[in-house]
Amino acid sequence: MKRIFESVKDGLMKWLGSETGAGAVALMLLMMCAWLLGWIMGHAMGGVTQVFEQSAYGLHGAAATAATVVGVAGVGRHITGQPLTTAVADSVSPQLLRNEIDDRIVKIRPMSTPLDQISRYGGARLCGSMKVEYYSVDTKPATARLTKAVAADDGRGNGYVQVSLETDNNAIFQPTTTLIVPGTKASDGGSLVLYVVSNDGTSSGLKVIAVNNKSGSAYALPALAAGTELVRMGRAATELDVMTSQFEALPTKSDNLCQIFKAQVEQSTFMKIANKEVGWTFSDQEEAAIIDMRMGMEKNFLFGHKTRFADPVKGEEVLLTGGVWNQTSNRFTYSAEKAIDEEWLVKLCRQAFSHNAGSSKKVLLAGSDLIEKLHLAGSQRVMVNDATVTKWGLDFTEIHSKFGTLYVLLAEVFDQCGMPGNGMVIDPEYITKYCHVPFRTERLNLRQSGVRNVDAIVITEASCLVLRYPESHMRIEVQQ
Repeated sequence: MKRIFESVKDGLMKWLGSETGAGAVALMLLMMCAWLLGWIMGHAMGGVTQVFEQSAYGLHGAAATAATVVGVAGVGRHITGQPLTTAVADSVSPQLLRNEIDDRIVKIRPMSTPLDQISRYGGARLCGSMKVEYYSVDTKPATARLTKAVAADDGRGNGYVQVSLETDNNAIFQPTTTLIVPGTKASDGGSLVLYVVSNDGTSSGLKVIAVNNKSGSAYALPALAAGTELVRMGRAATELDVMTSQFEALPTKSDNLCQIFKAQVEQSTFMKIANKEVGWTFSDQEEAAIIDMRMGMEKNFLFGHKTRFADPVKGEEVLLTGGVWNQTSNRFTYSAEKAIDEEWLVKLCRQAFSHNAGSSKKVLLAGSDLIEKLHLAGSQRVMVNDATVTKWGLDFTEIHSKFGTLYVLLAEVFDQCGMPGNGMVIDPEYITKYCHVPFRTERLNLRQSGVRNVDAIVITEASCLVLRYPESHMRIEVQQ
């Protein structure tokens, strides 16, 4: 054994003394010096990790590599020979980090951007185009109003008298439909009930008879003023009827444009390594940029105007998204001079929840003037609840009514846009967010490209909001 050891030792010494051995030793020394120099410069100046550091990864990162490889054979993707970074994760598994990013975004100043916050909690739909087309359908209208007054007609004793009516929506009344006229008394003491005999689709083609208003031996129509409301009830078929008038409901197509929202954050290398009195880091700057970006998105999602045009300087097309404020025609107006009382709150809830088949719980986003008026009406404990309710990461107060419950929250964008007295009732069940490019951050390599000696990221989202059932949402406006 001793002879073998001495033989190996003599052979090694002879090899080191040879030209080949000396060259190998010199090469190893140069590699170690280069690795050491790269490590020192990379950590001192915050630069990019050197190539030689990747070769050293096998020495100090073997345990981590083993931890990532362990799993079911053939499932997932395995990274070896390089550090696992967010860039690698995005290229290998693009959806891996998305939920974490969304979770982080919704925790950044949620009370300042309630509309964007609610839409993120509801989940976004990916769309393959910057133009979003969607279909929506409302429930069939139940009422119409007379556009022309009808004179009383006793029929001169001839049974049931047919009378032609002109309404603002004749199309909702089919033959055999029964109607009630709530504001008109019939001869039997109840409200007047009509029966639709025919409807040819013209403005005066709706023919009805009165079934509970008798004048002598005839059933005649009393005088009806213009503006009288007619309420549609059920149909009444005869014994031999097999069919009735058809009923179809087709959704109408609407569209919106996705707007590309961006924010960019940069920090120079010298700013990064400078001593600071407080811990202001690149992540703090990134959070501030996200706050500002979300505030801008909130204004576009509410009050944006849908259009596309060419930038006069760049010559490239710009798409602006349409806000939800103009997507509904349901309006509630009030006078700023009058105080809000319980009757006002009941009327507000009535219009917000009636005639639209929406949810029983909706969100009221309001400016500071409207919130102040609601707060001054807070003595009505039956309706206004001071207890805080947390939903979608937001803290609400409640307004209760027999019609439904409103979750109330101050939306400062109304104040910033010059509408502190306005507000909007949102039905969270029928608001959809479309994303062509989901919220993401990309690191820009401006240092290596020779632009600036900075660390830089750009934050991007291309998205829009749409109202599914427009009439289930409502604008609240101050009378001008």
